[in-house]
Amino acid sequence: MTDTNVTTFEREAGFGDYVALLKPRVMSLVVFTALVGLLVAPVAVHPVVALSSIVFIAVGAGASGALNMWWDADIDAVMRRTSRRPIPAGRVAPDEALAIGVALSGLSVTLLALAANLLAAGLLAFTIFFYAVVYSMWLKRWTPQNIVIGGAAGAFPPVIGWAVATGGVSVEAVLMFALIFMWTPPHFWALALFMRGDYDAAGVPMLTVTHGRRVTRNHILAYTVLLVPVALGLGLTGIGGPVYLATALVMNALFLSGAVTVWRRDETAAEADGYRAEKRLFRVSLYYLFAHFSALLADAVLRAYVPGLW
Repeated sequence: MTDTNVTTFEREAGFGDYVALLKPRVMSLVVFTALVGLLVAPVAVHPVVALSSIVFIAVGAGASGALNMWWDADIDAVMRRTSRRPIPAGRVAPDEALAIGVALSGLSVTLLALAANLLAAGLLAFTIFFYAVVYSMWLKRWTPQNIVIGGAAGAFPPVIGWAVATGGVSVEAVLMFALIFMWTPPHFWALALFMRGDYDAAGVPMLTVTHGRRVTRNHILAYTVLLVPVALGLGLTGIGGPVYLATALVMNALFLSGAVTVWRRDETAAEADGYRAEKRLFRVSLYYLFAHFSALLADAVLRAYVPGLW
């Protein structure tokens, strides 16, 4: 848990520090997948409703980021990757981050309920709670399955976007959720393979720390194998199409090939070449979701402007 005495304050916080507190890179993925979920839904949404809903979902994502940074400031302070974040670096006070996170959470959920519907607002509220409480406060420090279960938080945005448009949840929304949910473990475990020292230092029970890199490699391959049919299955629903199926075939072939390569490696060889294969798999994973959701959007555009194409 956050210790308000972890650091002394270097300087007064600037605008960029408050933006960083909201985890803008994570927010950008949330916004994009939520937008795609909204736009590919079979119900047209008024542009004002759509834009305001996406803004409120983004605010909710930022609130989750602020609450996560507040709680994890002690961990962030000892990890190289996160030590310069606003709280451990002494630019934002923990209590201030907590207040921002709570205020933005309430604001985003309330405004989404007013702009769209109660189901979308309820899903956003649950997502914030899941990420800030279930994942950050409970799972992350307790179990090596933290990223598996906690991945649900990042998988909800397209479902929220779909709910904004339709007022419900369907098989397409569930499969978009499943795509992100199954992608999350191999994505983060690939990172953990070459960043294990950070998690060791912070005492975070990532799979690489509790069970070792060999078990982690096995899990990466297993989850990637399970991910492939989910990704292809989404292409066979009403929101799929030729662009998505072609993209899914290419991206899943690359991802699976990378996972097999990582699985075959022993630690001596991996350490000797600086974990090049693991870093390459991680880079592929960064493009994986963007490619799939961009393809869904491309097929939706083709359906709207080229009727009768399929």
